[in-house]
Amino acid sequence: MARGLNKVMIIGHVGRDPELRYTPSGAPVANFDVSVVSHVYTTQDGERREKTEWFNIVVWGRLAEICKSRLTKGQQVYIEGRLQTRGWEDDHGKKHYRTEVVAQEMKQLGDRRDDDGDDDAFDDDYEG
Repeated sequence: MARGLNKVMIIGHVGRDPELRYTPSGAPVANFDVSVVSHVYTTQDGERREKTEWFNIVVWGRLAEICKSRLTKGQQVYIEGRLQTRGWEDDHGKKHYRTEVVAQEMKQLGDRRDDDGDDDAFDDDYEG
């Protein structure tokens, strides 16, 4: 049987600072959002509009800890990983689904200001 391909590559901006937690077994997991302007168009009135897509990002292991310590809201980032859909049932018996990008690689893009005020261009590449 032929194998399929489940690969996602996103370049966008971090929508919120990564939240880091640990599973009961001690595995680190981080969650954050990335926004991507996927389409720019002009209305009939001549107004410029953008279509923004939001992606839920999940990161495991050492890469999760790196994302927590290095990424901040608004920063441009490259994420590579795979799509995963989770399903659960709420207290009222209603089914919910959430599609996420499980990141396997993260690369910081653009500039970020250090705590000491110096500009420092990042070109760091991290894999999980």
